[in-house]
Amino acid sequence: MNESGNVLAFIGDAVLSLQVREYLVSKGVSQLSRLQQQSTRFVSASAQAEFMVSLIESDLLNETEVNVYKRGRNAKSKSVAKNADVITYRIATGFEALWGYLYLEGHHKRLDQLWSEFIKKVESQ
Repeated sequence: MNESGNVLAFIGDAVLSLQVREYLVSKGVSQLSRLQQQSTRFVSASAQAEFMVSLIESDLLNETEVNVYKRGRNAKSKSVAKNADVITYRIATGFEALWGYLYLEGHHKRLDQLWSEFIKKVESQ
């Protein structure tokens, strides 16, 4: 995969956004303001970074996944974090890069597995 960490994160952000919206609608959330409010629990840099750290600490990622995460985390970006410190923002960018990589490479079972774990983590807070 030759895409930069930022490109992978761009794709991963879109994939995650769709997953979150589908999940919330499947739970019966239909009011737009509630959809927006509840989606922020999943798409916030802090939620993504916290989950990513737990994956790494639990040794649940393979070597390729860790390398993709690092490529996203270390990518140079002109974007600035709106609601997070720089470290949290970079970890979240790595998370999104991993999401984008798994999607583009067709690793949908793995993506679904991590998505299920992410839901559990976010919903438990």
